[in-house]
Amino acid sequence: MKKSILTLATVFCALTMLAQTANPPMHLAPNTPIGEGKGIHPGRVAWIHNPGVANWDGNTGFWYEERWNDQDKADRMIKEAITTLTGEKSPAKAWKALFVHFNKTHDRGARGYKKGEKIAIKLNMNNTFSYEDNEQLNTSPYVTLALLRSLVNDGKVAQEDIIVCEPSRMLTNELYFRCKGEFPNIAYIDNVGGEGRTKVDYYPNTIPYSTDKGEAAKGLAKCIVDADYLINSALLKIHTGPGVTLTAKNWYGATDINKEWRKNTHNSINQNKREKVAAYSSFVDFMGHKDLGQKCMLFLIDGTYGSRDVNGKPDPKWQKEPFNNDWACSILVSQDHVAVDAVGLDILVGEWPEVGSLPYCDMYLVEAASLPNAPSGTKYDPERDGSVLDKPLGLMEHWNNAKEKKYEKLDLIYKKIK
Repeated sequence: MKKSILTLATVFCALTMLAQTANPPMHLAPNTPIGEGKGIHPGRVAWIHNPGVANWDGNTGFWYEERWNDQDKADRMIKEAITTLTGEKSPAKAWKALFVHFNKTHDRGARGYKKGEKIAIKLNMNNTFSYEDNEQLNTSPYVTLALLRSLVNDGKVAQEDIIVCEPSRMLTNELYFRCKGEFPNIAYIDNVGGEGRTKVDYYPNTIPYSTDKGEAAKGLAKCIVDADYLINSALLKIHTGPGVTLTAKNWYGATDINKEWRKNTHNSINQNKREKVAAYSSFVDFMGHKDLGQKCMLFLIDGTYGSRDVNGKPDPKWQKEPFNNDWACSILVSQDHVAVDAVGLDILVGEWPEVGSLPYCDMYLVEAASLPNAPSGTKYDPERDGSVLDKPLGLMEHWNNAKEKKYEKLDLIYKKIK
């Protein structure tokens, strides 16, 4: 009898562990690609992994301090990312290729950047409360500086034409002074202004949304709307509401939301996950809006640290391959809005499948890749001007499993550098 009890207990523990680590259910099965790849190499996502770019011990001081971060490694990651993405041999040629492709596909001719054209970089500083930095994870100052260095020095973009912005929050001191010290002529715009930053202004009623879901932030930051090109620099994090916070959710910070998040109405960002059925997603409106996703020439997901929790310090370190009890030390870049979030989602789910907000968190990507026949039946018209989105916004696919990480159509290129 005693032996039987132990056996049952062992079986119960095994089943419990299996339930905790099994993949959460998703709307799209593995290796069933849908949609249409975007970019020079359609559907390509470059994943650059550089162990040592982030070295915080998790307890001493703060993650963003210079002693815990390697700027040279961050610089190399950006250069490697854009050359891998474009297939070019040098960062200079890679930036030119990105600009030429964007202009060609936006009816501006096959030309590069012209002096006087504005490039806005939308960061994710969502966990900021003042200009003083805190323990919570936000956009890396080191990745941001690396991006600016490459854009200016390799891409030959004039400082005066670059805008670093976070319309909904603050550009904290560590990021602002690090970037401002090297690039003083770049414009730095945030929610409150002051101490060298410029206060954001908005165009009202610029994103009325495809479906009336009640009160919502409908204004868009002028620095975003007026820009000729956008770069979306997001974070690799899980979120308690929509499941993940990647590039699509990062656009929410371009709207005229209140910096005190409790005062905002977060309509249609949780995707009706509890009912397990397709539903309208405001993320698709962000992705398809002419002044947001459709004006973005480069999508970047900063995973130098990455985190299981939307709030608090980066935690825990990543245990599975290829991280092996280290920080993620990664960045993802793509020209395909859907594909880059799909890979980011797969990485997060692969590391922490037990998190309760992850089931069916791929709905917004399935909706975006299925247009004009979204599973929810929504006719997406982000500007409410009668022009319904009639083509997929990108390529959606889940990898086969977290160990092999193989895609059928999505073009993931993983590079580990030293």
